[in-house]
Amino acid sequence: MELAPLLFVKMISNIMCHQSTPWGKAPPSQRPGVVLTYAVFVTVAVLVFYYLAEGEFSAVLTLSAVAECMAFCLLGVHALSTGSVHGISAKSLQLEAIALACRLSSTTWLEGYLPNDMTGDFMYQIVDAVALVMVLWLLHHVLVVQRRTYDADDDTVSVTPFAVGSLILAGLLHADLDDRPLFDTFWMTGLFVGAVAVVPQLWMMTRNREKVPAMMSHFVAVMAISRLLSGCYMWHAHEEITSEPWIKDFNHAGWAILAGHAVHLVLLADFAYFYVKNVATQGLLTPLELSDKSFCV
Repeated sequence: MELAPLLFVKMISNIMCHQSTPWGKAPPSQRPGVVLTYAVFVTVAVLVFYYLAEGEFSAVLTLSAVAECMAFCLLGVHALSTGSVHGISAKSLQLEAIALACRLSSTTWLEGYLPNDMTGDFMYQIVDAVALVMVLWLLHHVLVVQRRTYDADDDTVSVTPFAVGSLILAGLLHADLDDRPLFDTFWMTGLFVGAVAVVPQLWMMTRNREKVPAMMSHFVAVMAISRLLSGCYMWHAHEEITSEPWIKDFNHAGWAILAGHAVHLVLLADFAYFYVKNVATQGLLTPLELSDKSFCV
């Protein structure tokens, strides 16, 4: 039996256009799919925050995971509705899979990095697990099912330096909330990898001469919202994230976590400007143009 999010993606794609669509054109029939995707996940977020978490601030971390899952659903709807994976970076998806797996290695059985409300008992982990399944499903579509439409020549950013660099930094800067150095390191690795996972995707967007499909730009924007939410939570909680200090009583782990979120948002600064401008002036379904003169990674 397929997971509900995969069935949801297929249901949305049936509402939308099933024929391949040029990057520079967005069919009007995509509007119901975009609107429905946002409506479903916003409804889930509201229900989780007000009814499951009873309005507790720590649920912001769970809402961040919900937004991340929504971003991958948008990619899935794009792939199925257009019959193409043009513009989707397999390298970014690989990094996202590593980030989610590292995070789940800690949160599924340890309590160091969980929301304090009821969502930390099961909802947070379930959403992350669903997001990981979605990423693996997307990778299968990009590399196997729809490989003929995959822009492999443009997806040239190597995953290894980001993954290895994140692991090394995490080994040096990890916190000790799990009181297990290995899994504390894995959690921090997931955070660092997630912060830079967008780089291959941005690289593809700026190297392709055609406009970025609306759903692709929504994916990057929603991922930014996810990082904003988790960054907001970490800003309030970073003083409680303890570590063995290297320099006097300086809490390097808390500031390293904030730095990871800041890096992600800095990488998206230019994109955010053009995305907001495009949505405000052209609408939700207008492809986004990122010229080399106006945007660079």
